[in-house]
Amino acid sequence: MTAIRVHLLIGCTASGKSAVAFELARRMGAEILSVDSMKIYRRMDIGTAKPTPEQCRQIPHHLIDIVEPTETYSLGRFVDDADRAIRAIDERRRPIVAEGGTMLFVRGLVSGVFEGPAADPAFRKQLRDRAAREGIAALHAQLQAVDPEAAGRIHPNDLRRIERALEVYETTGRPISALQTQWEASPGSRYDCRIVALRRDKEMTSRRINLRVRAMIEAGLLDEVRTLLAEPGGIGPQAAQAVGYAEFIAHLRGELSFDEAVERIKINTRRLAKNQRTWMRRLPDVRWVDAQEDDPIERIADRVSEAWHESHTSGRP
Repeated sequence: MTAIRVHLLIGCTASGKSAVAFELARRMGAEILSVDSMKIYRRMDIGTAKPTPEQCRQIPHHLIDIVEPTETYSLGRFVDDADRAIRAIDERRRPIVAEGGTMLFVRGLVSGVFEGPAADPAFRKQLRDRAAREGIAALHAQLQAVDPEAAGRIHPNDLRRIERALEVYETTGRPISALQTQWEASPGSRYDCRIVALRRDKEMTSRRINLRVRAMIEAGLLDEVRTLLAEPGGIGPQAAQAVGYAEFIAHLRGELSFDEAVERIKINTRRLAKNQRTWMRRLPDVRWVDAQEDDPIERIADRVSEAWHESHTSGRP
């Protein structure tokens, strides 16, 4: 049975990949699969740079606005949701353009989920109790000591993933990063994925990030965060980690001034872009497309299309 073909476009935040993916989907008559861990949340629109309602009317988008901000959302759930969307699009005989920058989701889409050892409820309770007493930062520091690579990839407030990494180390005596590296070496491909990474140099990315942050603030990001916090249940701990939201939540709690929060958003977005670059370099069989500041979207889309075509005709997996 021939694997379903998925045209995958990845890139750092603020690289312009969403606009390029939209242009390519328009040309191809494709539907778009979002590979983004924060666009899944309803009413978190400005800070996640979601497509506009008009864009969604023109081209179907999948895995956007599917959960409440109070909910948690796992890699396993993403893979299941993505699989259903891909099968449905394929049954409609439409091409599939997958686009995003959540590299853990990219890896899950391409190769599946690293299962690891079974959960240990007693150990998890110990960790939760300690987090309640000492704060999540204490657990992240513990992870840093036993698995610096995993600690560098996991957000300091991401209790669920910190807990899992410490649990794997406790159960197996080995860092989760080492076990995942073994799995990544030959996990197989679940789809006929043709991966292109959109690349801009660091200085250009920083300029684009600054412009993007300014545009989000002008569009009302602070008011969006304030409104979400006022809802029953507010924002759950997972959604509250999103860059732009975390900093303005701290501002509204009196922990940061407005200017400090804005500067922190820029810094954390640059850190996110750095982490994304690191993940992209580790992915196998990626074709890179370089974009310059004055390149129109149409020209970049041409290059991405050519790279996808070259990947098809080269016979690479």
